Amino acid sequence: MKKLEIDTEYLEQVLAGLLEIPSPTGYTDNIVRHVNKELEALGLKPELTRRGAIRAIRPGRESHGARAIVSHLDTLGAQVKMLKDNGRLSLVPIGTWSSRFAEGARATVFTDAGSYSGTILPLKASGHAFNDEIDTQPVSWDNVELRIDALSRNIDDLHGLEIDVGDIVAIHPQPEFIENGYIVSRHLDNKAGVAVMLAALKAMQEAGVETPVDIHFLFTIAEEVGVGASSILVPDIAAMLAIDNGTTAPGQNSDEFGVTISMADQTGPFDYHLNKKLVELCRDNDIHYQKDVFRYYRSDSASALEAGADVRTALITFGVDSSHGYERIHVHALRSLAELVSCYVASPVEITRDFKETAPVEGFTRQPEDDAEQELTPDSKTSDLDLGE
Repeated sequence: MKKLEIDTEYLEQVLAGLLEIPSPTGYTDNIVRHVNKELEALGLKPELTRRGAIRAIRPGRESHGARAIVSHLDTLGAQVKMLKDNGRLSLVPIGTWSSRFAEGARATVFTDAGSYSGTILPLKASGHAFNDEIDTQPVSWDNVELRIDALSRNIDDLHGLEIDVGDIVAIHPQPEFIENGYIVSRHLDNKAGVAVMLAALKAMQEAGVETPVDIHFLFTIAEEVGVGASSILVPDIAAMLAIDNGTTAPGQNSDEFGVTISMADQTGPFDYHLNKKLVELCRDNDIHYQKDVFRYYRSDSASALEAGADVRTALITFGVDSSHGYERIHVHALRSLAELVSCYVASPVEITRDFKETAPVEGFTRQPEDDAEQELTPDSKTSDLDLGE
């Protein structure tokens, strides 16, 4: 199956809509309803777990040996840790991100009585008051506070606003869609991955693509805190392809253009055979790609494996500059990922033994173990090579 034409206008429109909906881990009901509605509009019948993770199955010729595509709906955020005597709020992060990127952020705190906007500020926020101390105070969550845009000069005022310990704080994304294809925003991790999945599904539906096995479109709600896809996989699923952000930074090979295929993260290597297949699909369909290894990173696949799921897993990513901060991506990467998904879901199943959870060794996979052969041509520059002769 060749790659499908991806509607990038739809992809960007969907991404913009997702970014408008606050969804820090623990506060995902509204975005779950939004994505559920979008899946229904695309012709699927989603089902939700008790807490709101979404599974939408697009039937293929075979239900066993199904393939799953997964992204997460939840984002980073914060939670009220304490009401302060000065009428402000101390915070703890939801997910792993630096308070350096929280300083100056606009935010919304959600209470049982309603919501209030505010700004996360360092404790010493004014140069007029603290002079050079504003540049020497430590960077930590203990050194920031949330100033509420309401009359809140003391704890009694905060109680009057019905703000309490544990209230969820959402960080405003402040998205910019630039004409040259760059997108700058918070929470592109992983709302961009969700948009990729929906754009790929739209292309499949419009082209009437037939797949060899069922495709499970999965949307999880607690990846940022390590839960991820731990409780949404069913035994029919043999392979899971996670879509998330790649890290474009010194020492990394990720890129803001094309597909970045992760060969490993901090939980170990991804499936050899599934990664090999993804590389071949990129080569055969002229999809730009690069490989990377992530050192301080885990995704939905890690939580699934740790929960005991016996599935082949892989991770394809869109390169993100300044991940978990003010993130930047390019639509070229999003389109490339959607193209790869469209190729993968329609591609033949080579490892048919995976249709069963367990089976005899017949049909089990092999990995190369012989020495690679190198053919030297008369033009080969052997003078610079140590061939051990």
